Amino acid sequence: MSVTWEELGWERLAEGVGRCRLPVWDCTVGLITGTGSALLVDAGSSLAEGARLRGQAEAIAGHRVRLVALTHPHFDHVFGAAAFAGATVLVAAGEGASPGAPAPGNGGGNAHGNAQGHGDGHGRGDGRGDGRGGGDGRGGGDGGFFGTDRAGMCADAVRNGLDRRAAEEAADALVRPHRTVRGTLDLEPAGGPRIRLADVGPGHTARDLAVVVASDPVVVFCGDLVEESGEPQAGPDAVPSRWPAALDRLLELGGEDALYVPGHGAVVDASFVRAQRDALARRFGVS
Repeated sequence: MSVTWEELGWERLAEGVGRCRLPVWDCTVGLITGTGSALLVDAGSSLAEGARLRGQAEAIAGHRVRLVALTHPHFDHVFGAAAFAGATVLVAAGEGASPGAPAPGNGGGNAHGNAQGHGDGHGRGDGRGDGRGGGDGRGGGDGGFFGTDRAGMCADAVRNGLDRRAAEEAADALVRPHRTVRGTLDLEPAGGPRIRLADVGPGHTARDLAVVVASDPVVVFCGDLVEESGEPQAGPDAVPSRWPAALDRLLELGGEDALYVPGHGAVVDASFVRAQRDALARRFGVS
């Protein structure tokens, strides 16, 4: 039996595209569906939350979530990723990686067509396949995305209010990314809108990934490069001098008529993103 986005507490943004706002930290999780695949944007703050999201997303899509795009390596966006067993996890490469490269240490998997390059310079794929990369996606090295300080991520989660046991469990199960994105990576899922993943950082972190959906209207999942429910947070891993330029790239990718989905808060428009860009430039003394 199919369910609607609204019945499960999600907000439909366009045909096959929606998002939900999670409790406690008001994080956004996005979902893009096709006829045989689904891509989730961010994965929640704990394994239990990730499991709930998987059940809801697969009920809406009518099939498995095969791709998970993580916008940046903060616990409230990534700690639920291990609940998506078998899914290919995609992250921004950050500076110093080659376009479309497998995440270091994952055995060089090509995600079976989900994000496989075809020589056009954009790493196009059809969004199909079984969603698995070259490794098992768990344990060991994290392809540099999480670094090696799992204890630090766990401590940050506890400091921000996550139950210690839940934080430790999630940190132990951190998913190793299968695929990195530098520049842009285009996916063309059967029966769904074209999806462009873009490494737009650094800004909020050194590895900020945006997800641009060629729906009507265009939808841009911004991660925490954009926040609506509060002032953008610049932690120790932020790169303030580059943040305004990252928002310029978001606006170039989405255009004037797109819906911009922040990492926290309500959906906004291009004028909001532009105003936040200018405020960040003043705040950090960047032109």
